[in-house]
Amino acid sequence: MPSYPRLHCSVALRSTSQRACENSGTPLLSGVGSSPSGESGAGGSGHFDSFQQKSTRTKDRFSFKKSLFIENQTTLEYTFFTMQKDSLVYINNCRVQNLHGTIIKNLSWQMNAGEAWLVIGPNGGGKAAFLSALSGENQIVPNDSTGAYSSKFENSCETVSLERAARLIQEERDLDESEYIGKIDEGRTGRRFICEVLGGPDAKHRSQPLPKIAERLETLPEVKLCGVEKILDRGLKFMSTGEIRRTLLCRALLSKKHLLVLSDPFAGLDAQSRAILLEFFQTIVGKQKNESLTETNIILGMERYHEIPETITNVLEFAGNEVSFCGTHSEYKKIIEKRNEEKAKTRDAEKTEFVNELKDIQNGTKILQSQNEENAGSNKTGEKNEKIALVKMNNVNVGWDGHQVLKNFSWTVLPGEHWLIRGPNGSGKTTLLELITGDNKQVFANDVWLFGRKRGTGETIWDIKKNLGIVSYRWHVEYRMVGSTDLESVIISGFKDSIGLYEQKTDIEISTAAKWLKLAGFEGREHESFNNLSYGEQRAVLILRAVVKSPKILILDEPCHGLDESYRQKILDLLETIAGTGKTTMLHVTHDPTEALPCEKHILELHPGESPMYKIIEK
Repeated sequence: MPSYPRLHCSVALRSTSQRACENSGTPLLSGVGSSPSGESGAGGSGHFDSFQQKSTRTKDRFSFKKSLFIENQTTLEYTFFTMQKDSLVYINNCRVQNLHGTIIKNLSWQMNAGEAWLVIGPNGGGKAAFLSALSGENQIVPNDSTGAYSSKFENSCETVSLERAARLIQEERDLDESEYIGKIDEGRTGRRFICEVLGGPDAKHRSQPLPKIAERLETLPEVKLCGVEKILDRGLKFMSTGEIRRTLLCRALLSKKHLLVLSDPFAGLDAQSRAILLEFFQTIVGKQKNESLTETNIILGMERYHEIPETITNVLEFAGNEVSFCGTHSEYKKIIEKRNEEKAKTRDAEKTEFVNELKDIQNGTKILQSQNEENAGSNKTGEKNEKIALVKMNNVNVGWDGHQVLKNFSWTVLPGEHWLIRGPNGSGKTTLLELITGDNKQVFANDVWLFGRKRGTGETIWDIKKNLGIVSYRWHVEYRMVGSTDLESVIISGFKDSIGLYEQKTDIEISTAAKWLKLAGFEGREHESFNNLSYGEQRAVLILRAVVKSPKILILDEPCHGLDESYRQKILDLLETIAGTGKTTMLHVTHDPTEALPCEKHILELHPGESPMYKIIEK
């Protein structure tokens, strides 16, 4: 049996000044999980000078009392308790906080052996903060003497999320040495990445040999369960979104952590990948319900009540940074049904109001768009004949190390056409879009035309960018690198085609940004930092940034990743309205058939390994 921490504490504040600190969200002690010996837990160490201790035992719990002195010599009394015998996580009258202050003020929750929990809630509602607290990224702090927190998973938790995948891609980009070695830098392979939890931190460095277990990774049940046998030797940076997520899942399982948090795991996965993940979930949860502490326990986090496994027993919902529901899955189902009935009654009226507001904003920004176009200079190429192709690819071939992604691929996109692009994970959808954005350098070795001009004939990246609006997983990663940018500046940067804003804002730009943010529910948050938002909120803001200049081509690579139902519906309405203006052509990648838009009359299907590898369908 693993050794689990068994102590948690409650804090009795003994001064007015300390109560003021607590109310403001200022941490008094960072050592939330301190042991009776004074050793710090997950939160680090407080400054203890002396203490007194006495203990009292009961049938199910015992307590320790201490008088502790911190730097200002003010005394606090700590009481330590054991959890209930069947409790895996116990939280009573606590708050969740990060470096910026308190996020969730009042939190009480308990997870018992044999339970399978779903944590759900809208973007920015507190769900992400709670899950981060379970993994140790945020702190769980008792509010007063009645507060208590303990977890048998402390220091034994692994998270698989869109956020974690984004950080991994960013890390790989930071380590990319392509421009120094004169060839494409493959980076870490899936095999090496997984072996980091099997062979120690040295396995991360490509100069170090892989541990012996690397030779037989394919035989491990965890590898087979996650379906990554065939991509172990592929560079992480060349994996699709779904492949990266499955690789992260496999690594998390092999880490032997006792709590696995899966945040929005089905987003962006094709049907086969979803089936693999559902099978995995059912297998693990089946063991979890047998109350075996030696097995991995799962908590599932979702933005939307969508594809929820029937094996879920309990639901914890957050809204407005507080718990809005805590109960059984069957009870929550009834609540969702009622909510959906109520939403259906007001859906048409809300859509009409939203579309009208959007049109008003678009009309108000025409002057600003004209000014920016005038300042940047107009690209006359192709403007006289609106039927000149926006995108034209002739017999394109893209691949690396013997792996062919696109083969003999030809495709033409005309103005006013809206394309739905679909295919399994790893079929080449993202690669195809990166040929347009210029993120894939193999574009210069192929016959690719954009806006009536062949790539590699002297056009600048700015000539291309001013005609593109981009929403993608990898673009999201890029923007996180300048995450301190405020939301107002993020929106305005859409007019400048920059990541971040490096020019003085004008009054009209500020006014325009405020209108767009209000439209999406961010009114009054113009000066909030981009990185302070949840992943889903970030995605919503980046979509606004992409559409603000009415680009000729709007590239949408899984735009609804991480969005709750409300944001998702607003974004789909926004895209449909933009399509109706006739100014923007959309290229939309999604695996979710419910996100296909009525305006998308052209479908590009990719079929890897077949000849031909693609099919064009006209509705």
